[in-house]
Amino acid sequence: MQKEISLKLKPSEAFSDSIIKQYLSQSLSVSQQHITGFYKTKQSIDARSRKQVWMNISFNVFINEPFQQRVIQKIALQDVSKADKKVIVVGAGPAGLFAALKLIESGIKPIVIERGKDVRNRRRDLATLNKEGVVNPESNYCFGEGGAGTYSDGKLYTRSSKRGDINRILNLFVHFGAEEKILYEAHPHIGTNKLPHIITAMRNAIIEYGGNVLFEKKLIDFIVEDDTITTIKTVDGDALHADAVILATGHSARDIFELLHQKNILIEAKPFALGVRIEHPQSLMDSIQYHDAVRDVCLPPSSYSLVEQVNGKGVFSFCMCPGGIIAPAATNANELVVNGWSPSKRNNPFANSGMVVSVDEKDAYNYFKKQNSKLEIRNSNLLLMHFQQAIERKAFEAGGGKFVAPAQRMVDFSDGKHSASLPDCSYLPGIASADLSTVLPDFIYKNLQEGFKVFGNKMKGYYTNDAVVVATESRTSSPVRIPRNAETLEHPQIKNLYPCAEGAGYAGGIVSAAMDGEKVANVIAEKFLR
Repeated sequence: MQKEISLKLKPSEAFSDSIIKQYLSQSLSVSQQHITGFYKTKQSIDARSRKQVWMNISFNVFINEPFQQRVIQKIALQDVSKADKKVIVVGAGPAGLFAALKLIESGIKPIVIERGKDVRNRRRDLATLNKEGVVNPESNYCFGEGGAGTYSDGKLYTRSSKRGDINRILNLFVHFGAEEKILYEAHPHIGTNKLPHIITAMRNAIIEYGGNVLFEKKLIDFIVEDDTITTIKTVDGDALHADAVILATGHSARDIFELLHQKNILIEAKPFALGVRIEHPQSLMDSIQYHDAVRDVCLPPSSYSLVEQVNGKGVFSFCMCPGGIIAPAATNANELVVNGWSPSKRNNPFANSGMVVSVDEKDAYNYFKKQNSKLEIRNSNLLLMHFQQAIERKAFEAGGGKFVAPAQRMVDFSDGKHSASLPDCSYLPGIASADLSTVLPDFIYKNLQEGFKVFGNKMKGYYTNDAVVVATESRTSSPVRIPRNAETLEHPQIKNLYPCAEGAGYAGGIVSAAMDGEKVANVIAEKFLR
């Protein structure tokens, strides 16, 4: 017999199998000797009480029958080396990789082309960016095998259950090497140090079963005949042919947006969010969230999620990284972008989070109007992309070059004061004291000023000059949407072009991108295999 049961445990109890078994025995009214085994199905932390932090854990318990380990969903890949149908997948991020795997399951050969390098060689370019302030525009924190998620934390939670089967995606990550705990934790996280091995295993599986994965193959053009893409061209002069094209290029592939715009292929400006990344000492966050001076060793580094309406605008935290590091996420020289990531143990001394303000077309139009910018840019479908780019360039200038980031202490930022000194910061290229009101548009700067004070009232101790505000967090999502038919998922003008995931405006993270990749692959399979 198997039973599902939930327990409320102290952190120290939650990591002792003998104590857990004792509580299970009491709750189920059975002798411990009749419990043959158990495993966790859900786990979350309840830190609302100031007296005691609790772990809420659900278990699958085996009683008087042989214990069986959790069943990990397998993937039924088949040899597609000689398949009749072929699909070009542009981009080897989570959407592209999961789309390729799903195509192989359906008997269709994927040809994955990636503008960047594989994960091992990509790491060297990141080191050059961090240490020397030199960015490779094709291999960086956004471009390369695994996409932006590989080296930006690996958080796996999403609210997008309507987009697909979240559990399937998590199971497949475990199948390719992730720890089983991601299947039951409320906020599953793999870690930047472990994701590359998992991504490599996915790539190897695609190749083993007859697919192709080609690196440093940047898409630069394509030929359309009778509303169908017949050929795509890559930067090295290759011309590739396939029956369909999945466009999974990520939120930072501005050259793809510009290519579509130049070829009069429909794209749309899409609202997104822009702001800063803020970093606190992790010990301070732990004392705030866990109501104690020192975090219990059985508890993970604490996180937070904050949101507020300020002057009719959403101000909210984004991609919070406990025990994390701020990283330079630029894709071009003279543009400064920061992001955050955490290793699997989340054991760095700082906690960082994006803190951003929602931006729409009216905001960008008014900004360019105030700057006396050209009318054609303000009226373009690339309006919000140009706005994003303009702020990133201002941040680069304010930092003084080599991706040194402009920064202020938090209270100084809100009070409009210059920071005579800055606290220690995890951002490796370094930070420089600057007046961020000269970098950020007025509506973003002022809403953040007020938002920080509001958040300080919600979390006593959050609003402090021990925290540093670093500009600019601007790649929260794509500033462009590539439209697609709701049923066929094809672009309305091109019958075999399938815009996909974050870069097309249909996903917002690793899991939702992976689900969208599978969704598109399923639709293609249904069309080809009828």
